[in-house]
Amino acid sequence: MKHALLALVALALTVTVARADSLNVHLVGSYNTPGYARGVVVSGNYAYVADREAGLRIVDVSNPASPTEVGSCATGDYAYGLAVSGNHAYVATDLTGLRIIDVSNPASPTEAGFYQTPGRAYGVAVAGNYACVADYGSGLRIIDVTNPASPIEAGFYDTPGSAYGVAVLGNYVYVADSDSGLRIINDSNPHNPIEVGFCQTPDFAFGVAVSGNYAYVADYQAGLRIIDVTNPASPTEVGSYDTPGEVYGVAVAGNHAYVTAAASGLRVIDVTNPASPTEVGFYDTPSYACDVVVSGNCAYETDGDVGLQVYEYTGGGVEEEPNAEVRTSNPIPTVVRGVLFLPEARGEKREARSELLDIGGRSVLGLHSGANDVSRLVPGVYFVRAASRELSAVSCHKVVIAK
Repeated sequence: MKHALLALVALALTVTVARADSLNVHLVGSYNTPGYARGVVVSGNYAYVADREAGLRIVDVSNPASPTEVGSCATGDYAYGLAVSGNHAYVATDLTGLRIIDVSNPASPTEAGFYQTPGRAYGVAVAGNYACVADYGSGLRIIDVTNPASPIEAGFYDTPGSAYGVAVLGNYVYVADSDSGLRIINDSNPHNPIEVGFCQTPDFAFGVAVSGNYAYVADYQAGLRIIDVTNPASPTEVGSYDTPGEVYGVAVAGNHAYVTAAASGLRVIDVTNPASPTEVGFYDTPSYACDVVVSGNCAYETDGDVGLQVYEYTGGGVEEEPNAEVRTSNPIPTVVRGVLFLPEARGEKREARSELLDIGGRSVLGLHSGANDVSRLVPGVYFVRAASRELSAVSCHKVVIAK
């Protein structure tokens, strides 16, 4: 009995610590790569990590709770960004340009070919037979990779800034061009790419993701910028969210943008209304959040010197009618908007710990007597759990957080 009680106390302490470092996001698994994890993509059951000085690392994530490295390949110089298409990984490797790695056998990846770009290769995106490389001071380079063993440059566009991140959708290449913001290049003719429009962001554009009619720019100390690219010739910023920390990477899945904010970890932004994005979750990652990609229910994040981290956004509660009412004699309100007020504890109850649980029983917020700000939580059903210090008495009350 004594050992069981100690175990419960230890579990409670663990939950208390996690509560302070996260909101609606929990850690699923991790793998500490040998280098400094910078870029990541997921294809099938594998995560491909650009691990800076340690090159390309291939990690089996078929069980996200237990990622395991299965293969690796040296890349000459620092591996910063990468893309995977078919049986090949395309790695942007700083001063040694674009390296093309055959990953048909993930346990034994081998270099198939390379192209020495004139600048410093930081980012890459692949569409069809072309790899679009963000080559820093040398702008956008478009490499024909029809023959991976002998890639050749088809064309280039010298952006006005320093090309750092790149994304491709349809006939357009979207370049995060550092202090020159977002540049949109028409590459319908890869031999003659032409800039058709741009949007100046307020800080330093590091990363970009495109989904539907919007480009999402990781803009360093200016947070996340959302740009309407319906008309590529006239892109317009429609919304922004000033995240804490310096933003380097962004991925979009459904109505959420996942943002890597360096020392401020992984942030989850609801972009249902692009004009008014709202943070709905975060996780204070252990090191330095660099890049993120979403696959299935998981967000795969590269976290500098602690490698690959796998997270799940829990999404708060389960949606319920905003005017839902739960009849109960307890003094805790059952439908709240913005603020959850807990009455002052009396007598022995002063020693109780309270927390807010989502529908899956995961702790999403520590609670205290008085006003608790719940405005950042996703509307839905939650439970207020109070436990005595000795865990001998536990109470649980349903609440509905409404918009």
